[in-house]
Amino acid sequence: MSNTPTIASDYQQSIESYRQLIESTGEDLERPGLLDTPERAAKAFGYLTQGYHQNLSDVVNDAVFPSSNRELVLVQNIEFYSLCEHHMLPFHGVAHIGYLPNGQVLGLSKFARIVDMYARRLQIQENLSEQIAQTIMDITGCRGVAVVMDAAHMCMMMRGVNKQHSTTRSTAMLGEFVHDVQARNEFLGAVPKRQPSL
Repeated sequence: MSNTPTIASDYQQSIESYRQLIESTGEDLERPGLLDTPERAAKAFGYLTQGYHQNLSDVVNDAVFPSSNRELVLVQNIEFYSLCEHHMLPFHGVAHIGYLPNGQVLGLSKFARIVDMYARRLQIQENLSEQIAQTIMDITGCRGVAVVMDAAHMCMMMRGVNKQHSTTRSTAMLGEFVHDVQARNEFLGAVPKRQPSL
C-alpha cells in the first residue's frame, strides 16, 4: 500500500483554514518561511487523517489463511501515531495484539495496517483499542482478541498539566479473553512492561 495520503475533496478549504489559523497568531504569511506552510500543513493533516479514506477490505487484502494453530498469537510493539480528538495534538506509542485463532490466521503485516487505519483519525486511545480488537475479531472469526496500547499524549505533556513522563495504557478484551483467566494472564504476562516515557 502506498504511503501517499488520500486528500479529501475540500483540500483547498484546508489550505485556507491553515492560512486563517496562522494569521490569527499575528504572523506574516508573506515571510519566506511561511509562504508554503498552509499547503504543507494541509498535506500533513491529510496524511495524519487518511484512515477516514481507507477501506478495511483493501487494507486486509484477503490475507486470512487457514491454520490448525489454536494457541496465542502475539504481535507486539506496533508503533502508532494519532491525533487526540479533544485538542488535535499528537499521541503516540505502541500496540500489542494477541488473538486465539479458530481455524484461520491473519497475515502479520495486516495487524500494523489495521492499527494505522484507525490511528490515523481523530481519536481517543480507549476507543482506538476497542476498534482494533473488534476489527480483528470480525475479520478472523477468532476465539478471542486482546489489545494493549501504551502511549504518550502531547495534550498532557505540551499543555495543561505538563507531565513529561506520564503514559497511558488502555486494554480491550473480547471473546475468551473476557472470561478465561488463564488466557488473559498468558497474554498480559507476555506483553512488554511499560516504560516511563515513550
